[in-house]
Amino acid sequence: MTTLAITGGQVLLPDITVTRADVLVDQDDGEILEIGDDLADEADETLDATDSLVTPGFVNGHCHVAMTLMRGYADDKSLDAWLQEDIWPTEAELTPDDVYHGTRLGALEMIKSGTTAFADMYFMVPNIADAVEEAGLRARLGHGIVTVASDDEEAREDAREGLEVAEALDGRADGRISTAFMPHSLTTIGSEYLEEFVPQARDLGVPVHYHANETTNEVTPIVEEHGVRPMAYAAERGMVQEGDFIAHGVHLDESEIGLLAEAGTSVVHCPASNMKLASGMAPVQRMLDAGVTVGIGTDGAASNNDLSMLDEARDAAMIGKLETGDASAVPAESVVKMMTQGSADAIGLDVGRLEAGAPADIAVIDLESAHLTPRHDLVSHLAYAAAASDVRHTICDGQLLMRDREVLTLDEEAVRMQASEAAEALVDRAES
Repeated sequence: MTTLAITGGQVLLPDITVTRADVLVDQDDGEILEIGDDLADEADETLDATDSLVTPGFVNGHCHVAMTLMRGYADDKSLDAWLQEDIWPTEAELTPDDVYHGTRLGALEMIKSGTTAFADMYFMVPNIADAVEEAGLRARLGHGIVTVASDDEEAREDAREGLEVAEALDGRADGRISTAFMPHSLTTIGSEYLEEFVPQARDLGVPVHYHANETTNEVTPIVEEHGVRPMAYAAERGMVQEGDFIAHGVHLDESEIGLLAEAGTSVVHCPASNMKLASGMAPVQRMLDAGVTVGIGTDGAASNNDLSMLDEARDAAMIGKLETGDASAVPAESVVKMMTQGSADAIGLDVGRLEAGAPADIAVIDLESAHLTPRHDLVSHLAYAAAASDVRHTICDGQLLMRDREVLTLDEEAVRMQASEAAEALVDRAES
C-alpha cells in the first residue's frame, strides 16, 4: 500500500463544517483512510496544504466538455437561435480528433479548477473516454441522442448508439468511467423512440439523463401536443425514476417539483448558461425545500464560457436570491453542498465527501490571497470569493493530477496548442 498525507490544512467535512486536520490517502485503492491529527509520519509521501482549505473534488453535474472548441464562437443569442444558427452547423463538422482534443482541453481546465468528476452528454463518446482516462478524471458519459430532422432509420441508429455507448464504456479507466442513456431533450426526441429505447436502457441498468424545462420553448410544445407538463410526459415514458437526472429545470412548476422529489430524480442547475442564454432562473430553493437532490453543472464552454465550478457556485447563490427575492435563499452552505455532494448524488457517483472510506477525490484551495482575506468564514469564501486560480492541488482516485498548480497527467502547452488548431480548422469547415 502506498500512502499520501495531505498535511497542515483545514478540511471541509460532510456536514459543511471546517476543521484543522490531515488527510491520509491509500493511493493504491484510491480511498481516504483517515482524517485526523499528525498523520504525516504514517504516510509514504506528503502533500503540503498549509494555509489551504482541503475540500472534496468538485463535481460538474452537466457538461458538453468538447464544446471548449466553440468557446467564444457564438455569443449573445437565445438558445434556439444559438443552437440552430451556430452550434448545430458547427457540430456537424466535428471529427473524432476534434472531440478528443476539445475534451483534453476541458479536462485540463477542470483539473486546474479543482473538478475531479463530471457528467457529459456529447458525440463520439469513445474519444471522450480516451481523454478522460488519460487525464485521470472521473466521469459519467453518454451519447447525446437527437432524432429531429432524421428519418426513422437514422433516428433508430442514433438511439442504438446511445445504448451501445452506455454498455461498452461502463467501467472503463479502472472504473472511473460510468455511463448513462442520454436523450438530448424531450423536444428533440420523438416520443416513439423514447418509448422503445428507454426500457432497453433500464435493462442495461444505467440512469437516464436529458435536458428538460430549460426554456419555455421546451415546455409549451409538450403541453400543447400532449396536454401535460414535461415532467409528467417524461414520467409516462419511464424517464422519471430514482437515479435519473435532468439538466436545467428552469421552468418547473410545483407539480413537477413534487414529482421529481417523490421519484428520486435529480436536477443539475446550470446558472451561468441559463443567464447567458436568457433561459430564466431555476426555482432552486423550492426544489431544495421539496427534497429534490440538486447539483450544479457548468453546461458547455460555448454557453458559459468556462468550466469553473467555483464560478458556477457563486452564480447559483446569487441567482437563487434573485429568483426568490430573498437574500437568505440558496445560502453558501447549500451551494457548497450542491457542487460536491449534491452533484455527486445527482449523477450517481459515490464521491463529493471527505471521510474515511470515501474515494480520495480532493481539491486543495490556497487561501493566501487578498480576495480570501480575512478568513472569517471559509465556507462563505468557497461559495462567494474563491477562484479557479486559487486551486493548488487536485487529486482523483488517490492520484495526484495537479501539484502546486502544475498538471501532471497532461502536457498543458501541447493540449492548448492542439485544441486551438482543431478549433480553427473546425470553424473554417463550418463557415466554408
